[in-house]
Amino acid sequence: MTLEVGGKTIATTATGFLENTDDWSEELAHVIAAEEGIELTDRHWDVIHYLRDQYFNHAGAQPNTRTMVKGMQEIWSGEKVEAKTLYGLFPKDPSKQGGRIAGLPESRRKGGY
Repeated sequence: MTLEVGGKTIATTATGFLENTDDWSEELAHVIAAEEGIELTDRHWDVIHYLRDQYFNHAGAQPNTRTMVKGMQEIWSGEKVEAKTLYGLFPKDPSKQGGRIAGLPESRRKGGY
């Protein structure tokens, strides 16, 4: 599969994840999100930047939803965050759908972190 962004063709896997993480841009994130029926807000960007930070600055970590809840509580100044808060942003699974929009590879983990 491919996506067209800014006159550039971006290769994706059959499940919509980027084949090359270096192809990601915020413009591309908007395109992927629109295909998923999501209009990105500041909260979405907080999650996207969190996921990218975890992956690129913490040895390829791809946190599950439970870990993301804890991370967002810190980022959102101790606000009570629950899994349903993140599912409200990324209804098909915050870690997987959020990761796809963040330009990360598809996670192959099974449970846990």
